[in-house]
Amino acid sequence: MIPTPTPNEAAGSSAGLPSRHDALALMHEYTASESLRKHMLAVEAAMRAYASHYGEDPERWGLAGLIHDFDYERFPNASRSPTDEHPSSGVGILRERGWPTDILDAILGHAAYTGVARETRMARALFAVDELTGLITATALVKPTKSVHDVDAKSVMKKMKDKAFAKGVSREDVTLGAQELGVDLEQHTQFVIGAMRGVAASIGLAGTPAAPSASSSPAEERPR
Repeated sequence: MIPTPTPNEAAGSSAGLPSRHDALALMHEYTASESLRKHMLAVEAAMRAYASHYGEDPERWGLAGLIHDFDYERFPNASRSPTDEHPSSGVGILRERGWPTDILDAILGHAAYTGVARETRMARALFAVDELTGLITATALVKPTKSVHDVDAKSVMKKMKDKAFAKGVSREDVTLGAQELGVDLEQHTQFVIGAMRGVAASIGLAGTPAAPSASSSPAEERPR
């Protein structure tokens, strides 16, 4: 199950945060890939949804999701250095711009090789939704409609068991992320699907119209 917040978990504050407009501009400056941009938008949506669920600040959590991979294209870190390239290079840029430490720590923590512990719920949520949004996206894209509205948790779980499908997605991270966040994996997956449905058009998963059948007449194809 998805645990609810305890009464003493106070909502965060948006005071002093960078604006989403500025974060988007930075993301676009560093990232040319549309698929990577859409991934960050999907993670942002999931983070906002979890922040609302836990009584935290959606703006703060959303920014962590929106910007977490902005440096990946320029600094891909094939060697998985804990101190150089992604995500450390990006965090250095953000730190110079005055981004809050909790967001920076969450970004560092989403890459296990940095050695930065995921000590906050925001950090654990970012790790929990990062790989999962990729698996959900891949599942949607093999649907005839290419729509996240036609995806459910059971279909994602089935694809997760197929090791040949979306091989770049770490199944271990998906499972560990749910465990660290303290949520049931299938319910967690459905929750993230719901968040992604809310931004389906922005992440390219709103769906495509089905092709008309060969037997359809021109009159049948016209809108009524």
